[in-house]
Amino acid sequence: MRIIGGKAKGTKLYTLEGKNTRPTLDRVRESLFNILQYKLQEAIFLDLFSGSGACGLEAVSRGVSKAILCDKSKQAVEIIQKNIQKTHMEEKVELYQANFEEVLKMRIKEKLDIIFIDPPYETNYAYQAVKIILENELIKQDSMIIIETDQPKKVKEQLETLEIEIMDERKYGRAHLIFLSQKRKG
Repeated sequence: MRIIGGKAKGTKLYTLEGKNTRPTLDRVRESLFNILQYKLQEAIFLDLFSGSGACGLEAVSRGVSKAILCDKSKQAVEIIQKNIQKTHMEEKVELYQANFEEVLKMRIKEKLDIIFIDPPYETNYAYQAVKIILENELIKQDSMIIIETDQPKKVKEQLETLEIEIMDERKYGRAHLIFLSQKRKG
């Protein structure tokens, strides 16, 4: 796994051993950041369930002003710290070893521009995260939330109860990216 574009392009990243994490594939990440390229400059980017930190670090490499990375796994956070140092992005990254709910409810104090949610596929954490994001008013009207899942139908059904719109959906093999924004008022 490597950084695909921007200042740290080509930097190989450390990854977690074992089957507890499922990194976003380079081709999916490349497509995601091609879609987001015009929203990145000076944005605040949240990478929930960060794993190796590849998505958050990719965002910093491509111009966000700040990336917030979160993973509850001690091993994941150790890998992310090594990747932050390797890419020389210490000044633009905030890293939390905590449950996603704690980070969303207690740690984030500013409005976020882009949120990438890539939870373990078999959970309903994506729905829970979006619900907390809306309840805590962590996004602006033009903010974007992206969920990576292998169960798009289930995730979309869960999201129907929330004040959120599905703007786009992309499929990359098993992985689906669902792009969301806050419903327009009025």
